[in-house]
Amino acid sequence: MSEPLAFRMRPTTLDDIVGQDAIIGKSTALYKMIHNGHVPSMLLFGEPGTGKTSLATAIAGTAKLPFYPLNATTSTKKDVAHVVNEADYYGQVILFLDEIHRFTKLQQDALLPHVENGKIILIGATTENPFHSVNPAIRSRCGDIVELSRLTTEDSKQLLERALHDKKRGLGQEAFTITEEQCDKLAVAANGDARRALTLLESVFYAGDVIDGVTVATDEAIEHLSQRIGVYGDNKGSHFYNLLSALQKSVRGSDTDAALYYLAHLLEIGDIVAVNRRLVVMAYEDIGLANLAIGPQVIACVQAAERLGMPEARIPLANAVIAMCLSSKSNSAYKAIDKATHAIHSGHVGDIPKHLRDSHYEGAAKLGHVDYLYPHNTPLGTFGGWVAQQYLPEAIENLHFYEPVIAGEEQRFAKIYQGLQQKSQPKS
Repeated sequence: MSEPLAFRMRPTTLDDIVGQDAIIGKSTALYKMIHNGHVPSMLLFGEPGTGKTSLATAIAGTAKLPFYPLNATTSTKKDVAHVVNEADYYGQVILFLDEIHRFTKLQQDALLPHVENGKIILIGATTENPFHSVNPAIRSRCGDIVELSRLTTEDSKQLLERALHDKKRGLGQEAFTITEEQCDKLAVAANGDARRALTLLESVFYAGDVIDGVTVATDEAIEHLSQRIGVYGDNKGSHFYNLLSALQKSVRGSDTDAALYYLAHLLEIGDIVAVNRRLVVMAYEDIGLANLAIGPQVIACVQAAERLGMPEARIPLANAVIAMCLSSKSNSAYKAIDKATHAIHSGHVGDIPKHLRDSHYEGAAKLGHVDYLYPHNTPLGTFGGWVAQQYLPEAIENLHFYEPVIAGEEQRFAKIYQGLQQKSQPKS
């Protein structure tokens, strides 16, 4: 057969789908709607190999509607017009649009009225978060946004077994032997990617040893073909930003193992610059005043990583991640600056007190830029110089932005801050 095994084994109805029970299992509303003859326009969102194309094909097969697949990167206005003509002829068709986030405005203008009147059922597929990447005009016409998950190892194993026994589309007619243990290895190597699982099986078949007319799968071929298990994605898509987010949230949650896992995956993808930038942000956003030493430490680790390059760069970066995970944490500075910024944008502003304005020029006194009290002239215990005077504009003098977190080094800052606040209060 000339078509790849993954193409031949593509599901023809919803009952052929492996995995995704939460969204298309027999008890789901979507499954029941389609079996009852109602197919809504929808967006299928998920990582490569999660079965977006397979699900669209299965929906069309179950609904018994004409199915027209297009790719948004290569299709033209003429292609869209052809689908529109077919919809006029058949009454209703399914248009499967892969990489829908690349759909042009010209194509949208030609298609959207026909989606609205129901002649065209649009099933769009994307690896990117549709709330970020798909035009609102398209989103508003797709009632369902369905996020597909990666297959479990057991799902992949079921897929492999089906392909091995299918005599019409799979390898069931081939004289081929593969052990259950070897199938398990392929299921693990697929890393939840249905296409990869079937492609690996087909490659192992063609790389096998032929003994007395029987092809025998070899451990060597499986080992060779299964390299870089689990690494997928690049530094431009939603998955990459999800990894960065998961790294920061794991550090914030002090889960060292999870943080190292996400760091390792990010470094395998290869964008060390983005990783370094995120680590420095985390040091000041999530550790902050609770451990002021962590900022310079993380910067030193980042600089070492930049000089070393991969693979050695992973070592100082792992040091930085572990140190941040196990450090005391405070987001008080991050919250305080955001609160101050929000106050400004909300109109809470006022004139700078005159005694704080620039007075280093002749004539400043005539403008009233006088009476500033120099704090260093008034020692306050071991703290240094301090004097009570108004610094905020009069219109917002009662606003407060900084709220100390009682953690790590910030405990000392909190005591000082609270003490100064008390001294600043007018005496009754």
